[in-house]
Amino acid sequence: MPPFHLTTVRKADTLEAYSDATAMTTQSKKKRITKTDAEARKKKGLGLSPWPFIWCAAAVLLYVFHPQIHALFPGMELSNLEDVAAIAIFYSFGWLLARTFRAFVTRKSRAKGRRRVPRLLTELVSVTLFTIATILAIGLLIGRSSGGLLASSGLIIAILGFAIRNVLADVLSGIALGLEAPFRIGDWVEFDSVTTGRVTEIGWRTTRILTADDTYMILPNSQISRQMLTNYSAPRKHYQASVQITLRHTVPASKAKVLLEEAAELAQQNPGMVETQKPIVRASSYSVEGITYTIKYWVSNYAFDLECRDAMLAAIDSTLREHGALPRTEPVRLMLGEDKIVRSVSKEVNP
Repeated sequence: MPPFHLTTVRKADTLEAYSDATAMTTQSKKKRITKTDAEARKKKGLGLSPWPFIWCAAAVLLYVFHPQIHALFPGMELSNLEDVAAIAIFYSFGWLLARTFRAFVTRKSRAKGRRRVPRLLTELVSVTLFTIATILAIGLLIGRSSGGLLASSGLIIAILGFAIRNVLADVLSGIALGLEAPFRIGDWVEFDSVTTGRVTEIGWRTTRILTADDTYMILPNSQISRQMLTNYSAPRKHYQASVQITLRHTVPASKAKVLLEEAAELAQQNPGMVETQKPIVRASSYSVEGITYTIKYWVSNYAFDLECRDAMLAAIDSTLREHGALPRTEPVRLMLGEDKIVRSVSKEVNP
């Protein structure tokens, strides 16, 4: 009985090991298939669809052989068939040029080290090409040239332009932002030191951002184009921030810098800090209130800006309290002149 029991256990272990190996092999095959499919889809996305070429060839053949085709359908007027073939050529070649341009910029943007080309640019080219095709088609249908059509509708275009001038300003500003690309989706930006947030969407007329307080804001592109922009995510996500503190004259500058450097090293333990970059402490100004010091440190991402600033200030406060370097003040109220203006000032108390 014991040998038989031992043999059974060994067989069970062998079967279990075999099933585990089979499962691992299946998972690895699935991973390889998934990776292969992803690469194939990526290559397919970089290519150009054959349908625009097919439609262009069909439209050209229809225009060339429309007399022979008219013989098969005698009830249809020859001029109408010719117009249909010409309109098909306008739109098919517009489609072909739009898809070719999109494939070109997609291939360039996916190259290593290049910024992504904004989608707004490809959409603008597509709209322009199809607008030209539509103008040519309308001019052909009404029996007038496209130039005469535009000239006759100039007054209407001017009236519409004046009525929607603000919308046009937003759209043109959006086109300029799309071409210049000062920020991308996901970047942390600041406008005129007032509005700060992460870009979630860049549209034709507006740009949408999400602030650190989870507030959804929609900004017109024309307003953004007139404001000073600070991008905290370009050209790299980490950046240098700073805090300032003023200490009394009784604390020597050499000792103050040592204490502040010690506090900065303590704050480096915060996860949002860049550990490879050493903080810098410099005396930035000297006045009757004391000596002002600037502590510069590196933040890995703007999303951690508030946490890193809190950690730095907390470490400075803890270190200065531990060594008794904090200034001690008492409030003093002064009456100035006959206007009875009361001001509160602080008088330093020397230890």
